[in-house]
Amino acid sequence: MTQTALITGASRGLGAALAEALAPTHHVIAVGRTTGALEELDDRIQAAGGQATLAPMDITVDAAMQQLCRGIFDRWGKLDLWIHTAVQAASLGPVPGLAMKDVEKSLKVNVSATARLIAYVAPLLGQSGRAVFFDDPRGGEAFFGSYGASKAAQIALARSWATETQRIGPRVLILTPPPMPTATRARFYPGEERSTLTPVADVARQLLPEILG
Repeated sequence: MTQTALITGASRGLGAALAEALAPTHHVIAVGRTTGALEELDDRIQAAGGQATLAPMDITVDAAMQQLCRGIFDRWGKLDLWIHTAVQAASLGPVPGLAMKDVEKSLKVNVSATARLIAYVAPLLGQSGRAVFFDDPRGGEAFFGSYGASKAAQIALARSWATETQRIGPRVLILTPPPMPTATRARFYPGEERSTLTPVADVARQLLPEILG
């Protein structure tokens, strides 16, 4: 039976790189907001002999996520792997000056949508599936208030789920990748020398053995 991998945040960055790395062994269900980027990912996957199902959706839309998970169940009956790379990277700034719209959007994407997805995806993973989250510990760093707080809350959800399912499954992994030349990082460090960072394709290959375990 075909192994299935749902990747939320697959249109670019680490999500896209992991989709390509998994394509030889998994049917990839690629979720992202940018249709053009997903289509380019699909072209690369097909060129390498793999298959993908594109889902241009916003993970903060409850009805869309219900439709997505119902569609996965109707077609495959289960999921083998869920990789969650979608993230909202709010603008940096001192805490007293944070725009509430940025705080609220960060919480909506990084926390509320993650909690909702866990609830919808967990039954598809069952006892034998795997869920993967990526930590980026910025909590307490200067100017990272919105991102740091919401990302820490996201990982707190994942850690609680990992503890709860330690004996019964699914297995929940929380990985910390090295710095990569992604669009998210470029927003945080616009003047950084990107040649010193680890390419996302290399990081995907490095993480794959641990993800598949």
